[in-house]
Amino acid sequence: MDSYDPDKSPIPTDWLQTDESERIELVSSYHRRKKIKLANAQLHAVIHVVVENQLALGEQIVAETLARLQNEGLGRHDAVHAIGSVLVEDLYALMKMEDDSDRGEIYQQYLRRLQELTAKGWRAG
Repeated sequence: MDSYDPDKSPIPTDWLQTDESERIELVSSYHRRKKIKLANAQLHAVIHVVVENQLALGEQIVAETLARLQNEGLGRHDAVHAIGSVLVEDLYALMKMEDDSDRGEIYQQYLRRLQELTAKGWRAG
């Protein structure tokens, strides 16, 4: 891939065939080009990549959430951010876990929370 634009869906096969570190750099490069100031540019890029990976892999609830948020008035980039905001909360819960027994439940919680996510709620957040 030559570049990344969060307002356009990357071609899934191209995205997934691109090395993970290159995906992160593509996202970082986009934000630098647009002069978007971020508290933690690396973490921001990683979250973008995780969401884009889920979309490219066809994770149905993530794709439905993206479409719904866009239908509710968010641009694709903001919709990725909204999904990423839910992802970050659940990643934090995973990092705090002392054993692996509840990892599947944390992922199911993430998917449930995506189904409840609205553009209005994210904007207010």
